[in-house]
Amino acid sequence: MNESTFTPGGGQAVTPVRVQRPSSGLDAAGSVSSVGSIGQRTFATRQDTTHMTTAHTMKMTDGLHVNAMAGNESGRESTHFAAYEEVPEGHFYDPDAEYEPDPEYAATLAPDAARQRRERIGPTGRPLPYFPIPGPLTDHGPATIIAMCNQKGGVGKTTSTINLGAALAEYGRRVLLVDFDPQGALSVGLGVNPMELDLTVYNLLMERGMSADEVLLKTAVPNMDLLPSNIDLSAAEVQLVSEVARESTLQRALKPLMSDYDYIVIDCQPSLGLLTVNALTAAHKVIVPLECEFFALRGVALLTETIEKVQERLNPELELDGILATMYDSRTVHSREVLARVVEAFDDHVYHTVIGRTVRFPETTVAGEPITTYASNSVGAAAYRQLAREVLARCHAE
Repeated sequence: MNESTFTPGGGQAVTPVRVQRPSSGLDAAGSVSSVGSIGQRTFATRQDTTHMTTAHTMKMTDGLHVNAMAGNESGRESTHFAAYEEVPEGHFYDPDAEYEPDPEYAATLAPDAARQRRERIGPTGRPLPYFPIPGPLTDHGPATIIAMCNQKGGVGKTTSTINLGAALAEYGRRVLLVDFDPQGALSVGLGVNPMELDLTVYNLLMERGMSADEVLLKTAVPNMDLLPSNIDLSAAEVQLVSEVARESTLQRALKPLMSDYDYIVIDCQPSLGLLTVNALTAAHKVIVPLECEFFALRGVALLTETIEKVQERLNPELELDGILATMYDSRTVHSREVLARVVEAFDDHVYHTVIGRTVRFPETTVAGEPITTYASNSVGAAAYRQLAREVLARCHAE
């Protein structure tokens, strides 16, 4: 696997959209004749004016609109102006308008929301299984440790850690969240001010004789606890370099807590440094949140390579549990294109559950609580509950 695996179209040429363009010449009867031409779905081509000598409009012949975001309706004649100088007075040129692919190309993409409603297929284009609501547990432990890991920032690691943990706690599982990012975003997202903390996960790692009970914080969510973090943790990466078995420091710190919890979820920092290697060494499974955007794809190959190295050298039990698509917007071709490429590359490793974009997620950060309590009936809360059921189903299937 290399970076070309994730290029738009999977490294293959993009299928063009055939449009009808009026010719500047006249036919034998003296009327304007039309010839078929190819309009690529790229911004560069829309800006290319080398073959356009006069202002003209492009009209779709198959009934599909050309510029969906500009408000054209399917089945009606649509206009698109190929360059700024060709836009007549009173019209607006939108260079970021979303283009609908032709039917052949659309068949290679993840399905849109309308098709998902018509058929029982998920956003990934695969049949959507039924994930049953899990029953209550009579006893707890030993814990399954999950590392929420991606070296790219802003892909939804912290949001997924908080809400997956809260959803698992709703289903009666005892959950411990570990903030393993010096930025302390997980702590902030649960209403804790990191700057006011005297003891954090840093003290648990670096100070001998420190008990986890001294650092643990109870959250507002029943059955869910937190090991908080703040900027002090950034010093641990430097100090651990000289330690013996430095990659296993977190594993040793979490060992006394294994019998008290069913799941321990670690929110990793956005890098592949020593702290992240510590998290992978301690974990049984890895969940990779992946934003449905092209740049987020580029680092996946490097991340999977790091996971394989940790498996070989430090933690043979580690496995990639799944890739979680986040910030998905089925209205855009780009989101569906990226999701389709991820499914093509990783197949069953991609979760059926897909987390869509919603304004509720930023609101929950301000409120300092999970979406399952802040907006319990929202689409985002339902998505993370489904993810929790899917994670539980995968664990029970092993």
